[in-house]
Amino acid sequence: MRRYIFILMILSGAGLASGQVAEESLWPGRAYAPGEFIPMVTFYNPPKEKAVDMAIVVCPGGGYGGLAMDHEGKQIASWLNSLGITAVVLRYHTVSETNDTTGLHPAPLEDVLRAIRIVRGRAPKLGINQRKIGVIGFSAGGHLASSAATHFAMGDPNAKDPVDKLSSRPDFAILIYPVITFLPPHAHQGSRVNLLGKNPPDSLVLAFSNELQVTSQTPPVFLAHTTEDAAVPPENSVLFYQALLKAKVPAELHIFQEGRHGLGLGPKELPFSEWPNLCVRWLQNRGFLAED
Repeated sequence: MRRYIFILMILSGAGLASGQVAEESLWPGRAYAPGEFIPMVTFYNPPKEKAVDMAIVVCPGGGYGGLAMDHEGKQIASWLNSLGITAVVLRYHTVSETNDTTGLHPAPLEDVLRAIRIVRGRAPKLGINQRKIGVIGFSAGGHLASSAATHFAMGDPNAKDPVDKLSSRPDFAILIYPVITFLPPHAHQGSRVNLLGKNPPDSLVLAFSNELQVTSQTPPVFLAHTTEDAAVPPENSVLFYQALLKAKVPAELHIFQEGRHGLGLGPKELPFSEWPNLCVRWLQNRGFLAED
């Protein structure tokens, strides 16, 4: 007889003291086979005296093959906490976690949309405004974040799970050297294969070339990239920015000359390290974050 285990919530993000960290399953109570990957979120609470009414779901990159949890996860959470923002780092489905080489879709998208809904449902207890819940993503995590911004769904009022009754639309998206398109010549082929498989139907490739999925309902977006990015060309950000302009969605794009792919917050010697400050100013200008 095949054995199953039930994963219960490890710790609730609600009611945590400032500075505490809590990790939990996206689907508490769901049955998992032994050794099966369990998608998780980790709540990083800011110091109580600095806390503001905003939360951001963090999607580390890794080409959908793995997760850069340090410099695109924990370090980002620390930066957000320094601003008083609750950070929720997402451990979503990747090839290294699941050993699935046939295409991960739709699991990563389900993961990020579920994370947004969990935060929205938890917002009153966390002191968060339900209209100030954003998503930030790096590289392939940027693709996942842009997918959340273009493939979200309104809540189902008839859902049995209360979380599913809530909207999964992020209120804003921050995309740092993101994968956006799966079309040549600017696609990141590794991300495309890991997410969609080696021979995906054209309809799926088009559906997740997210520059083609922007509408007037897409939330405001901040983008940062570098010209020297040889892994994910800056045209990815440019294509998304152009689509946002066409749809009249508020957007801001910064392309820095220097810098390889995957810099995270960026080394201080490069102008790229200014993107966090520019992002803070953008959040302030959009009314999500109060000015100092």
